[in-house]
Amino acid sequence: MQLRNEGFKVNHKTVYRLMKEECLKNVRKRCSYHSYRGETGLVAKNILNRNFSATAPNQKWTTDVTQVDINGSWCYLSPILDMYNGEIVCYTLSDRPNLNMVMKMLEKAYATRDIKKGLVLHSDQGWHYQHYNYQMSLKQHGIIQSMSRRGNCLDNAMMENFFGIMKSELLYPNTFKNMEHFKQELRKYIEYYNNNRIKLRLKGMSPVQYRVCNSFLS
Repeated sequence: MQLRNEGFKVNHKTVYRLMKEECLKNVRKRCSYHSYRGETGLVAKNILNRNFSATAPNQKWTTDVTQVDINGSWCYLSPILDMYNGEIVCYTLSDRPNLNMVMKMLEKAYATRDIKKGLVLHSDQGWHYQHYNYQMSLKQHGIIQSMSRRGNCLDNAMMENFFGIMKSELLYPNTFKNMEHFKQELRKYIEYYNNNRIKLRLKGMSPVQYRVCNSFLS
């Protein structure tokens, strides 16, 4: 699709054959961060119920936390993803998976987007999302909270998919001098992911291109 966007007429089988000959493939490893500590607050219903489709931006969001290890140093990425086009709405990076990390993430989201009452924000049952301050912030902005069933990552498949893509394209194939170097490259990657990385489900457009194009059509 990217080659066609650039004006080249080529069959997908040819691309596959050439990639196979050059040993071009993504790298996947499994490294999961689990923030569940039991019921430390209120657990919300699974309102989303794996219905990931949205007809417009800011209808359904999802969030989660993933941890990254660079030479023995850890950092935690906490993003919000819009299910409409897979765009990263905002994110925070922290050296500790504390409550401040997710609260700052929410503040960025409120400043970035026009929040309309009825927006659903889905997450797992991590302790951050059960916290009173987090839940009150959502209520004050008219956001409906939804949570995955405990231990069922498929309930938050879109967020898990983004983490997998980021790690297979950025983290695993590359070498980083230190954590600060990784953070710099991660910021660049998210900018690329939103604005330049095409998706087949978005008709060969990037998330931002798809959102902007459809805003003109609507």
